Amino acid sequence: TPAALNEVQHALQRPEVKTLKHRHSPHRTTSPIRINRQNPNKLSKLHTSILFDSIPFRPNASNMKNKNQKRSKFSKQHQQKNNKAQKKKDEFFDDGTGDEFSDDDVIDSDDENGGKRRRVGVEEEEDDKFEKETADERRIRLAKQYIDGVKSSIKRRKEEEGNEDEEGEEEEEDDDERDSIVAKILAKRHLEESGRTRRLIASKIQRPDSEEPSSVLVKHWQSVTAVAVSHDDMKGFSASKDGTIVHWDVDSGKTEKYIWPGEDVLKSHGVKDPQGQVTNHSKQVLALAVTSDGRYLGTGGLDRHVHLWDVRTREHIEAFPGHRGAVSCLSFRWGTSELYSGSFDRSIKIWNAEDRAFIAPLFGHQSEVLTIDCLRKERALTVGRDRTMQLYKVPEESHIVFRASGSLECGCFVSDDTFLSGSNDGGIQLWSILKKKPVFIVKNAHPLVPTKDRGTNSETLRNGHHGPIENKSFKADSACSTAHSWVGSVAVCPNSDLAASGAGNGLIGVWAIENENRSMKSLFQIPTTGFVNSLAFARSGRFLVAGIGQEPRLGRWGRIRSVRNGVVLHSFKLS
Repeated sequence: TPAALNEVQHALQRPEVKTLKHRHSPHRTTSPIRINRQNPNKLSKLHTSILFDSIPFRPNASNMKNKNQKRSKFSKQHQQKNNKAQKKKDEFFDDGTGDEFSDDDVIDSDDENGGKRRRVGVEEEEDDKFEKETADERRIRLAKQYIDGVKSSIKRRKEEEGNEDEEGEEEEEDDDERDSIVAKILAKRHLEESGRTRRLIASKIQRPDSEEPSSVLVKHWQSVTAVAVSHDDMKGFSASKDGTIVHWDVDSGKTEKYIWPGEDVLKSHGVKDPQGQVTNHSKQVLALAVTSDGRYLGTGGLDRHVHLWDVRTREHIEAFPGHRGAVSCLSFRWGTSELYSGSFDRSIKIWNAEDRAFIAPLFGHQSEVLTIDCLRKERALTVGRDRTMQLYKVPEESHIVFRASGSLECGCFVSDDTFLSGSNDGGIQLWSILKKKPVFIVKNAHPLVPTKDRGTNSETLRNGHHGPIENKSFKADSACSTAHSWVGSVAVCPNSDLAASGAGNGLIGVWAIENENRSMKSLFQIPTTGFVNSLAFARSGRFLVAGIGQEPRLGRWGRIRSVRNGVVLHSFKLS
């Protein structure tokens, strides 16, 4: 640069050794230059290299290529001299030409004295090839790899069965048959993942043999408020009113607790100070949700924050403030890290767990939001105390309002176009996106049973009964036990016709949803004790997880003292 040349001329005018400070060099601030006494206007090659080493520049590709080739050639000659006595060659560096290195190889070193050598010529060519491909070409390449994997698994299965491929025409016929099987498998998986097909599981489930209540798998100190199951049906999660979050194994029942960090750590993760008269953060958890890949766990409660946990390490990683009321419900969208949260402040908010960011708010409810559910599409189904169930279409920025005759307590998706809800009048409603009113209603789905005999001929009390209850199993604190028949939780096995509902009457109802007739049919009832505050099906439909408590999830208007708080797992046999 002209500035550097001026400094050089200025240094040449001085007879003694000077130190040249170059302001453009970020690495070397001083460069010693010795002046030739005989010819002060001439610099040696060494001095010139020292000067220009202090000036940063970016070499072009041709210079770097020539430099790498010279370095490669020098390294090859040096290696041949050192390995004359060694006849055994390393297979990793052997390229089949008889030499240790080729001109396409590059040697990397970890330090100035040398380091580990690796051959990267072929890898660089593959990386350059993948970098040049477009997004469509990448999709095609990954699709071909996926199809090849499915074909290999089918071929391996046939070989295990003893059907080996033969030569000639029979081999071609086997290839055609294999292609047709692959096409059917891919179409079936696509329809199941997109929610456009239903698995008929309800007709395969066998009625349990024993009528005794199942034992508690995971114990909690206070009432369980939320349960969830991972998409691989291997892990379960549960939370209670005492703030305990437990991660447990489905097969063995081994539990691991999530430890809440200190106040300083929570504030560093984004927790805001309590507002109003509250001085301490409440650890009571009302909702939890887990991502489809099993990486993140979201929890929410009375502290008005959405907390994000790492499932692998069980550590708290982030807290999302923004709600002005208790966070009552959470749900992750399938296949993504988008988290939907509902609160008592009548709003719904969307978060991104991967980027730790807030996306958008949703409004529409006139009272507290109680439950929320999501599938693969960018839609959210919410239930509020304003007697409405609302379907939010996020891309279209619109929502549909469904009004019920009673106060709704819970709701969930059956499919993208069908929904299920439970109300405090003891009814279960089946909804369609094409109608604003329920297409089918099951009245008095969870009646109070005053006797121990729960057979078909036993006397039942319809919802709304305000007389004294003589059932010893309830042991209610008051004579008015209408809250025991409220449908507090509903769940649907993903992409199937199997559903379940829970209340406080001592029974969990299992239902079959008939899509053709738009109706519901009762399959059987599972005996249990306590308030069923949350339900979760396994994706395979082989078991049902229920969160049991002495009190309802969102209040204390009912209490059954004899109940043990915890998680109950009910296994099903499929024919």
